[in-house]
Amino acid sequence: MTNIILSGCNGKMGRVITRLVEQDSECRIAAGLDINDFCENDYPVFTNAASCDVEADVIIDFSHPSALSGLLDFAVSRNIPVIIATTGLSEEQRAALLDTSKKIPVFFSANMSLGINLLIALSKKAAALLEGNFDIEIVEKHHNQKIDAPSGTALAIADGLCEVLKETPEYVYDRHSVRKKRAKREIGIHAVRGGSIVGEHEVIFAGQDEVITLAHQATSKEVFAVGSIKAAKFMKGKPVGMYDMNDLIGEMI
Repeated sequence: MTNIILSGCNGKMGRVITRLVEQDSECRIAAGLDINDFCENDYPVFTNAASCDVEADVIIDFSHPSALSGLLDFAVSRNIPVIIATTGLSEEQRAALLDTSKKIPVFFSANMSLGINLLIALSKKAAALLEGNFDIEIVEKHHNQKIDAPSGTALAIADGLCEVLKETPEYVYDRHSVRKKRAKREIGIHAVRGGSIVGEHEVIFAGQDEVITLAHQATSKEVFAVGSIKAAKFMKGKPVGMYDMNDLIGEMI
């Protein structure tokens, strides 16, 4: 049995995870953390991590970047592996994750969907094969309540492409103020916000007289919850270090 502390338990993703865990015989939520202590769930909710005295095997964080520092301090003090699924982290916060991974096991992914991570893997293979002959553009679409843009997933796709491209590309987020032709080494990253779109990501390889498109569409938040629960089971008992979806997928196949 994997005992979970769920940070952001009263948010949209927190409620989805709670519902799915209730149907999973291999794990349970031992406690929740949230700035709102109103909860109809069967586990206690703490507004301050420091006051949480519940034993757990792992922490899942689907809260807000502003809560990261306190959560990491709590995880280190209790020596509990932590899964960070919150998006919109700054470079300084990502560096803090790396530093924390030297003390406790840390799992970080900009997107917890198994399908998205397959998309990244396929895009990297395509980029390595097509480099020099195809321009690369990334388009991401999300609901009108999403705060960060571009999405952490779009940036994760771009970073994955950088790993395989021989020439380091330049990320270009907005072209309206610059009147010039597109540079060959650019990766255009475009954000669309509207309605209730859960999440769509498209990687476009545009060449001479042909276009190759790789795409992923999430129709429900459950795909992210399922990935985080799998990560929780995976991280139980892991040694100190930094982990991501590649490690999880590698163990599954």
